[in-house]
Amino acid sequence: MTTVILAEKPSQARSYVEAFQRSTKKQGYYIINDSLLPPDTVITFGFGHLVELAAPEVYDAKYKHWSLSNLPIFPAHYQFIVPTDKKAQFKIVKEWLSKADTIVVATDSDREGENIAWSIMNQAKINLKQKTIKRLWINSLEKDAIRSGFKALKDGWAFYPKYQEAQTRQISDWLIGMNGSPLYTLLLRQNGVRGVYSIGRVQTPTLYMVYQRDQAIKNFKPEPYFELNAEILANQQKFVAKLDPYQRFKDEAGLMTFMQAKHVQKGSQGGLIKDVQKQAKKSASPRLFSLSALQTMINRRYHASAADVLKAVQALYEAKYLSYPRTDSQYITDQEFTYLRQNLARYQKLVSKEIALPQIEPQSRYVNGKKVQEHHAIIMTKTVPSQEQLAKLSKLEQQVYDLVLRTTLAMFADPYEYEETTIITQVGDANFKATGKVPTKQGWQALFDDHKADQQEAATLPLVHQGDQVQANLQTPQKETTPPVPFTEGTLITAMKTAGKTLDDEEAQAILKDVQGIGTSATRANILEILKKRGYLVTEKNKLHVSEAGITLCKAVELEPLLTSPEMTAKWEQALQQIGTEERTPDNFLSQIKKFVAKLIADVPTQLTGNAAIKQQINHQQQAQKSDEVFLETPQATVLNKQKFYIVKPKQGESFTLPKKWSSKTLGKTAIKALVTKGETSKLKGFKSKKGKAFAAKLKLDGHKLSFDFD
Repeated sequence: MTTVILAEKPSQARSYVEAFQRSTKKQGYYIINDSLLPPDTVITFGFGHLVELAAPEVYDAKYKHWSLSNLPIFPAHYQFIVPTDKKAQFKIVKEWLSKADTIVVATDSDREGENIAWSIMNQAKINLKQKTIKRLWINSLEKDAIRSGFKALKDGWAFYPKYQEAQTRQISDWLIGMNGSPLYTLLLRQNGVRGVYSIGRVQTPTLYMVYQRDQAIKNFKPEPYFELNAEILANQQKFVAKLDPYQRFKDEAGLMTFMQAKHVQKGSQGGLIKDVQKQAKKSASPRLFSLSALQTMINRRYHASAADVLKAVQALYEAKYLSYPRTDSQYITDQEFTYLRQNLARYQKLVSKEIALPQIEPQSRYVNGKKVQEHHAIIMTKTVPSQEQLAKLSKLEQQVYDLVLRTTLAMFADPYEYEETTIITQVGDANFKATGKVPTKQGWQALFDDHKADQQEAATLPLVHQGDQVQANLQTPQKETTPPVPFTEGTLITAMKTAGKTLDDEEAQAILKDVQGIGTSATRANILEILKKRGYLVTEKNKLHVSEAGITLCKAVELEPLLTSPEMTAKWEQALQQIGTEERTPDNFLSQIKKFVAKLIADVPTQLTGNAAIKQQINHQQQAQKSDEVFLETPQATVLNKQKFYIVKPKQGESFTLPKKWSSKTLGKTAIKALVTKGETSKLKGFKSKKGKAFAAKLKLDGHKLSFDFD
């Protein structure tokens, strides 16, 4: 009786192997001996997706060249292939799956993990009904968690609907991409624009959110307004109070009318402390991290991209320091709370400052098993790294671990307590309000002393009493309304999770329990990377903007709300999840997608014909492309800037190329200009030999050949 454990990738297989007593490594698999497992147990693995959807030309050679007449592409049966570079490993996996009596699906414990495993098993053409299928479902790659998981294997068939959901998502994305991309690309080419324009079920509405924000900023017209504030002098201490109830005045005339009615004037005058209220308040520590919440916070603090954060959390998971990363939950169960509590002293040693952690009973804000469906929040595992081990991690991995550590420990700390003082000052018949906070107990905030930027403290107010006479200096500053703030990767990830409802407030997000976002926790970072790689999104000082090509695409798709609306895409996501809960069939969902694609093919050509906005944008983009290409203009030549090299176009003679890097040194405008105009540079520092030794030299251009000149 042969048992085959199918891991997602080699590193995961190694983690399983390390949890067992004895193993023998072979080509593409391991033979395992352990009292926990049946005899004749083997672990084999994929390289992530060993099986992929076939490209359109596999169905018919005519699809190799895009043509509007070939659309729509609706295969009767979807074909899957094994990429050439993965065929050898697939053959090994297939042989073992064929021999297996029991197959343990041990890919990542999520929908995509199901898709990877079941796609491999189906492609292997084995009779799965004759096999016993089990499922390993764990939150950590630690030895104890792995062994506990193998002691409590689940029925593999119970997860089959999750595979159907993931594969339907994969096919629907294929249908929209393989039809939408040629459709828009070819129609835009007819309108005179170069390039390939990629359409995606999730990527297009995500791009459109950034485009809308950019447009709102670009078209924003600041409006002037006046405020009425009071600078109060009490007990030789000044504080600023705002009009209560707060209001803005569109013009000076409206402000003057108000001031006359309230019997106040600009400048210094007497006032009266009308009311003083002191209230003791408490603030609970932040919620535990889901992946998107962690990506948002790390981006805000350290400006790391969503993809880099996911990579760092994945590395920490594989190092056994953090729990499973691709989670949408911000809760843990009693089981995790118990082991965290047992290891508190060890975790505390990793925090430079000692802090009391007396909250050793679970609180529903963090611990709620009913709210943990597939995976709990991202927390530390029982494997606590030493300072030396932490020092070996990359800087971002250290930052991620430190933030998860402090946020998790904060759950055990006392609440942050402060006294909030509200002072109402009456001047004439107008009231002015000032609010101040005085910390009375640092509580969990002490864990975050290094990040004062996260703590917005109001000013400390002087000690005053009701009835005190004070001096008030009334000021009427003129201000302007401010434009919306550009998206960052962090705020865009949040917007994707909330389907465009850009809620920065953590509590407000918690209220939206049932909101369906666009994409999944596992895919959002990848969507942003695709948009950046395709040149639609650009990052400037952590702010995201849409490129000229991206604007062209957005103007082309904006007449199709199903392609641009996050809310509609979120409804698709909800429908996909219903496949996982067996409330909807894959065929039902895919038939809706086909209807949508058919509608696009019927409507879009008419939408783009003679569209003035598109024509204007294409002209704008073409001008931008031309100016981007010209790197340098000299009397001798024009130098064009390409991705990896420069093209020199002499006024006389043939064009030639110059490298952007030479012996590890980047050649900038000054060096290129000197080469084109004089044939040589001055002495330049920063070159490196093959052995890594730095040196300085001149560069010389002999004809079209570049060389060093050490004279």
